[in-house]
Amino acid sequence: MIDNPGLLRLDSSASHHDGSISRRLTSLYADIWRERHGGDGYRYRDLAADPVPPITHAYTALGRRIEQHGGVPPEKVSGLVDGPDEEREWALTEPLLSDVLAAHTVLIGAPMYNFSVPAALKAWIDRVSFPAAFTDPDTGTPLLAGTEVVAVLTRGGAYGPGTPRHGFDFQMPYLRAYFGNLGIRETDVHIVRAEMTIADLVPRLARFKEMAADSLTAADAAIREMASRPRRKVRAGGV
Repeated sequence: MIDNPGLLRLDSSASHHDGSISRRLTSLYADIWRERHGGDGYRYRDLAADPVPPITHAYTALGRRIEQHGGVPPEKVSGLVDGPDEEREWALTEPLLSDVLAAHTVLIGAPMYNFSVPAALKAWIDRVSFPAAFTDPDTGTPLLAGTEVVAVLTRGGAYGPGTPRHGFDFQMPYLRAYFGNLGIRETDVHIVRAEMTIADLVPRLARFKEMAADSLTAADAAIREMASRPRRKVRAGGV
């Protein structure tokens, strides 16, 4: 058993910090986490300011070749790369995989754009979804079984149970399904929601200002509690 302190923070809001509630909440989490654990294991990627390039034909060709070989660990992928285009794609991908594998917690700031996640986050998801990257090649067990995800979801409206747009939420179910498919336990995917975040800006939503304030207060409290938790022990490799 090892004590893995890594925190990978990903922001995907197109808005700058002062105008982004998701960024403010992920920043709060990161600040508390670093005060408690130090900064050695902290990694940050701003997916909007420094976008992950969309995957290309060379990426998919390399991925299919990996699958044809039954899946190989990331450290052996370079031996199957064919040509400069695939070499470029792997050079873009490998550091992102290393970020995830090194993290005990993946912290994601994701505003709702058109009922789902921002394209900047989706591009990161597409690229880290590389065949066999998170599977033990010898046992087939998921390497991320000991990893936690904290997803900070901000919405301009309300999408909870009983609201008129409950069925329009393709943000939270998508992230739960995606990380569950990577082998992360359902109980280790933590969702923090702040809703009605534009009630202060849009006149027709002014009547929801109190709801928005209550939702943000609850999200702030949840972030503080999660960021202050003691690190737990996890096995090497995350399982």
